[in-house]
Amino acid sequence: MNARTRVAVTGIGVKSPVGNDIQTFWSGLCAGRSAGRRLAMLDGMDARVDFGCEVTGFDPAEYLDAKTIRRTDRTTHLGFAAAADAIADAGLTDIDPARCAVVAGSGQGGTRSMEGEFHAVAKAGYRRVNPNWVPMAMVNATAALVSIRHNYLGPNLAIATACASGTHAVGEGARLIREGSADIAVTGGAESPLAPLAISAFANMGALSGRRDDPEHASRPFDIDRDGFVIGEGAGFLVLERWDHAVARGASIHAELTGYGRNSDAYHMTIPSPDGAGARSCMELALRDAGITPDDVVHINAHGTSTLLNDAAEARAINQLFGARDVPVTSSKGSTGHLVGAAGAVEAIAVVIAAVEGLAHPTANHAQRDPGCEIDVVSGTPRKIPRGPIISNSFGFGGHNATLVFAPSSW
Repeated sequence: MNARTRVAVTGIGVKSPVGNDIQTFWSGLCAGRSAGRRLAMLDGMDARVDFGCEVTGFDPAEYLDAKTIRRTDRTTHLGFAAAADAIADAGLTDIDPARCAVVAGSGQGGTRSMEGEFHAVAKAGYRRVNPNWVPMAMVNATAALVSIRHNYLGPNLAIATACASGTHAVGEGARLIREGSADIAVTGGAESPLAPLAISAFANMGALSGRRDDPEHASRPFDIDRDGFVIGEGAGFLVLERWDHAVARGASIHAELTGYGRNSDAYHMTIPSPDGAGARSCMELALRDAGITPDDVVHINAHGTSTLLNDAAEARAINQLFGARDVPVTSSKGSTGHLVGAAGAVEAIAVVIAAVEGLAHPTANHAQRDPGCEIDVVSGTPRKIPRGPIISNSFGFGGHNATLVFAPSSW
């Protein structure tokens, strides 16, 4: 990436299990509040897991007309709303639409719509298939709707790299700005995988926590008693902007995106490389892109899914890269659960706020660190951090790795 082109973050918007606006979201993270709850949609079913982290208090009618709501999936509703909030936060009014890009990530696309139609076909046959099923299910629906409704004529892309999708979307949006293809990029991720088939698939592969009697404390990143992740839904979007463009229009700059790294484990479809080599290399690439060293990093927002293998591999990578230095590490997934393709974008927003506030939020439900995870996990209460670069990690099924580096705007 062209180091001479600075990338500002001028807008952020979130729809999450712990809050649908930035203040509530951040307060929930700092309080160590967990959103794990039983899901009504699974009542009476024989599913192995009947809980998750759901977005509550969200009304898509506040952002979309009834016809569009009927013709789009909940993933798109969440994504469009988060993007709209970010665009409003950035004050994007009177801009050149040809110079505005959209990059949105999603691991699965319209999961609820796909599953709903499977049941409808079983009851009514193929002649009654919903003609809107394809645009409801497709992974690029959120990116398309944001572009259409806001008349953004620049590059319009969708990223599907499993749990790294949101982070890749933000990073690739930054690349579009740095290569000169756009002045502004609306970037982020959205996911709503809370459907019986999807949840059962994750549960049957052994990826989900089995704490049906205590869902609120089931997501336990880096804890010795962790037993799997808690699936969740949500969306996060960041408006990225060429620094001089943001300054010229008098925009408020939250933070600067200084580095981006991505690579592949090339190891297994669902298991991370146990030695953490891919994760470590990815972080090194991001630090190199930002022009900094591990000693400069003041905080890490880890992927930290609460699974045995992922947390151990990521901790190993962090330990190898940062050595004996205790860089504060946190995982937002203790509070939000794992938002799959939206996770990285939502966590990038947490990092932007952390950079502004000089505060690392605690890892919810982290009671006792696993001795196999030799890292400094922030737990209990928020921790003050000095002003400086913060990294955000995402590692997805298939070995997709992505790391972002953010810094305070005045660092």
